[in-house]
Amino acid sequence: MTTGTTSDEQSATSFAEMLSTAIRERGVTLARLHARLADRGNPVSMATLSYWRSGARHPEGAQSLAAIADLEDLLDLDRGALLERLGPSMRTGPLGSTAFPFDEELMEERVRETFLAMGAVYPDPTRELTIHAVTDVGPDGRPLRRTTRLLVQATSGVVSAIPFVELTPGTPTPPPDFVAVGGGRISARHTHESREVHGFMFEPEQPVTAPASTLIEWAVVYPPEFPRSDGTGHGIAFQSRELLLWTRFDPAGVPDWIEEVEETPLGEVITPRALDGALSLHAIRRGFGPGALSMRWGYGERPD
Repeated sequence: MTTGTTSDEQSATSFAEMLSTAIRERGVTLARLHARLADRGNPVSMATLSYWRSGARHPEGAQSLAAIADLEDLLDLDRGALLERLGPSMRTGPLGSTAFPFDEELMEERVRETFLAMGAVYPDPTRELTIHAVTDVGPDGRPLRRTTRLLVQATSGVVSAIPFVELTPGTPTPPPDFVAVGGGRISARHTHESREVHGFMFEPEQPVTAPASTLIEWAVVYPPEFPRSDGTGHGIAFQSRELLLWTRFDPAGVPDWIEEVEETPLGEVITPRALDGALSLHAIRRGFGPGALSMRWGYGERPD
């Protein structure tokens, strides 16, 4: 992208100086920036924008840092121009506790082995700030495809690839097909010898330096020979800002019952859900994790 970064901006030595110069030279008001950031899903108050411009405060929280890339775009600055000027004082914000999202030691060990086999460290130095996962279910009630869009933040160092896994506890399966939809490419794949953990490495378009974030999207496509699984979900090791599951059913395979399953270190909570004539259902959590959120469904009577 061709940018309009001026020589005055390039010589600015601080985040506040560059932001103030860009706002002045673009003739943009704080009210306009406030509105545009809100439109993009990264709301920042006018008071906070004023503090940033004056240097009284600097962006530090996860949500504030996620807005920096939008500011660079809205002010026609080079990518990373503002972020680089925050310097070593940048923080990831409180990470909170971290934990494997499922209460299964054997499965966690298999995930660790899969990470190491792909050249990743365990646990990896990232956290998922926002997760939107969409699952399409076929007429036989079997998941066909799940597409996941993630805002991922680096928590330390420089991250050039991010590991992900698909789990089928207790059921060996052939590897599903992992597809990069946007924001990068898949650089490696590995199936654990148990065939219950299938992993891949997603390489963002550019390396991510903590505490910056990147937006990526990938899909898992289940082959016809993949065992039937009446459920879908997402697990996270850190607390996320938002976790959203959207499950869409084929009109020919509407289930007789559906339940929402929440698993955290405090235990498992199962909540019955109903389509009420619709063909899709969503579940959402904010400030959720570590843990897992799933949707399960079936035909006939619900099992005990």
